[in-house]
Amino acid sequence: MATKEKLQCLKDFHKDILKPSPGKSPGTRPEDEAEGKPPQREKWASKIDFLLSVAGGFIGLGNVWRFPYLCYKNGGGAFLIPYFIFLFGGGLPVFFLEVALGQYTSEGGITCWEKICPIFTGIGYASIVIVSLLNVYYIVILAWGVYYLFQSFQSVLPWSLCGQKWNTPTCVEDTLRKNKTLWLSLNITNFTSPVTEFWERNVLSLSTGIEDVGVVKWDLALCLLFVWVICFFCIWKGVKSTGKVVYFTATFPFVMLIVLLIRGVTLPGAAEGIKFYLYPDVSRLADPQVWIDAGTQIFFSYAICLGAMTSLGSYNKYKYNCYRDCLLLGCLNSGTSFVSGFAIFSVLGFMAQEQGVNIADVAESGPGLAFIAYPKAVTMMPAPTVWAILFFVMLLLIGLDSQFVEVEGQITSLVDLYPSFLRKGYRREIFIAIVCFLSYLLGLTMVTEGGMYVFQLFDYYAASGVCLLWVAFFECVAVAWVYGADNMYDAIEDMIGYRPGPWMKWSWILITPLLCVACFIFSLVKYTPLTYNKVYTYPDWSIGVGWVLALSSMICIPLVMVIRIVQSDGSLIEPLWQQRRSEPKPAEVKSRHTLCIGPMARVKVRIATQ
Repeated sequence: MATKEKLQCLKDFHKDILKPSPGKSPGTRPEDEAEGKPPQREKWASKIDFLLSVAGGFIGLGNVWRFPYLCYKNGGGAFLIPYFIFLFGGGLPVFFLEVALGQYTSEGGITCWEKICPIFTGIGYASIVIVSLLNVYYIVILAWGVYYLFQSFQSVLPWSLCGQKWNTPTCVEDTLRKNKTLWLSLNITNFTSPVTEFWERNVLSLSTGIEDVGVVKWDLALCLLFVWVICFFCIWKGVKSTGKVVYFTATFPFVMLIVLLIRGVTLPGAAEGIKFYLYPDVSRLADPQVWIDAGTQIFFSYAICLGAMTSLGSYNKYKYNCYRDCLLLGCLNSGTSFVSGFAIFSVLGFMAQEQGVNIADVAESGPGLAFIAYPKAVTMMPAPTVWAILFFVMLLLIGLDSQFVEVEGQITSLVDLYPSFLRKGYRREIFIAIVCFLSYLLGLTMVTEGGMYVFQLFDYYAASGVCLLWVAFFECVAVAWVYGADNMYDAIEDMIGYRPGPWMKWSWILITPLLCVACFIFSLVKYTPLTYNKVYTYPDWSIGVGWVLALSSMICIPLVMVIRIVQSDGSLIEPLWQQRRSEPKPAEVKSRHTLCIGPMARVKVRIATQ
């Protein structure tokens, strides 16, 4: 049958089944109304609300914090090659897929799979586990930023000078190193900078290892509580409040980032840092860890495989052109990471020249890199106190909008599971408060003296790495192989009015799954124990805890498959169709569609019967 006739079938389906009744939302079914369910779903007040919310959601600390330290860890320019391969082969296609799924089904990260491929509903549950773990540790970075912000309200920045109670005898200030005669007379070969000691010895009070967790640092605990309270009040009224908050939180950080970039590239030695950033060491490409880090950074920075983008897309109007804006947002996201790299590496080049060491050895390549390089940059600006305050306000804003978008995605997915209960009265607000409070309690383990080790364990295993690759692979399998890439393209054409180019479709079918499988296998074959700053090696028991965190999400997909098969009593056809109570069983269904109980499956049947 011609494409026009197929599209007309699809439009008839959407009109009959998914089009909202007055006062109802897309996705409302007749029996929902009869049962008195309150499926009212908000929509974005304007297009700019969606754009800024998504931009705020994935343009955040992953760009200004995680990308630079992974780039530095993996040899600078060598990291950019696999990064851009994963960007075009995995990041953009999966990002668009998730937004389109949410927009088409008007459902969150779990229930959207019930409308597409119920046997793959485990993808939604896996995403919820990942984003729940991510929300616990990601906000700890904001707590560090708030601590720096409060410390910035001093005439002399405390990380610019030695002689503080947390400093060691090997602490040497920049002014001393510039005095060549005095510097040579001291004959110090192993020294540290005040900014590094402020971070490790004052902010973190870093213990000897994860075995020595120590006590809770209550100053950081209060900072953590402060950012959780802000997060709660930013999202408690749903997308109406979220869409307005991001007008400021998603735009101001770009101004500060440009200022830091300009200051960084004008420092002496900045050229060497930028050279290290841009010129790749091709030999590093033989290290599978470089590719693994690049792939996971793409998925992390695009907030995919977390259910958040699906949830944000579900608030779009049906005819919204999500394809165009997903491409624009993708360019903005990766462009921000690229610019952040210039800002970081220009400062690292300056620090290397000042200390007389190689750029690869100038600072730790761990999660704290941004809290060394950026504070160092503001100390070299005129009126450093003012710039420090502005920078850490920027860091707080750029992280907060990402945090509350992720929490919003988590809440939306869970509320969509029980809409009749959680959408009544103030139950949604109470539920958000409970989630925030429990996440805060878990986050207290990361603001102890050994909290950095716990933090890195979460960062390495719980919400990145193999679990994101695992979820991305099954998303592509579910949509491209089971549901059908052409069927998905038909749905997209019905929404936006035209079919995207073949790049997206072939990425879903072949490129993204191959990249995910290759990285997944390499990560297992070339697995090396987790270390902190290449000095401390995590004990075996902590590695076991890390794998439990990773498997807690990965197990959801096969587990739900097994449950659905068991529920089917050995038959995959009849019971799986019965799971869609509101949809009549089609007269015919080919075997490859028995796991795909979505609207396009019925369209294909209608076409066949015609």
